[in-house]
Amino acid sequence: MVAKKYKTVMLIDDNEIDNLINQKMIEAAAVSENIYTHTGAKSAIEFLKNMEKMDIAEKVLPDIIFLDIDMPLMDGFQFLDEFEKLTPHAKNKCKIVMLTSSINPQDFNRSKKYPNVKLYLNKPLSHESIINLEV
Repeated sequence: MVAKKYKTVMLIDDNEIDNLINQKMIEAAAVSENIYTHTGAKSAIEFLKNMEKMDIAEKVLPDIIFLDIDMPLMDGFQFLDEFEKLTPHAKNKCKIVMLTSSINPQDFNRSKKYPNVKLYLNKPLSHESIINLEV
C-alpha cells in the first residue's frame, strides 16, 4: 500500500518527547513535506487564526492536525471548540486526528461530536498507522 502524501502536518502535544517521536515517525514514513509542532493548543490555534487570514493560507494551513487531548492551559477539546470558529475554508482544509494516550471511552465519544475529527489513534504514532492513514 502506498501512503497518501500530505503537504503539511501539524503536531499539537504538550509533551516535547511525544512530539519529537511522532515527528520522526512522520519523517521516516515520508508522507509530508512540512511538519509544524506546537507544545500548546493555544499557540496552535493562534497560528491557524493568523494563517487563515493570509493570501497563502492554502499553502501553509496543515492538511492533518494530530491533536493530544490532555494538555495544560487549553486541552484538545477546548482547541476543537476554537477550531470550530475558524473560516469554512480553514476547517475544510484541516483534518484532525486525535492522538492520545487516553483510553477513556468518554473522550472517544466526545471527539465524534466534532465534524473535523476524522480519526482517534493511541500514542505513539506507528509506521503502520501513518502509512494506513485515511482522513
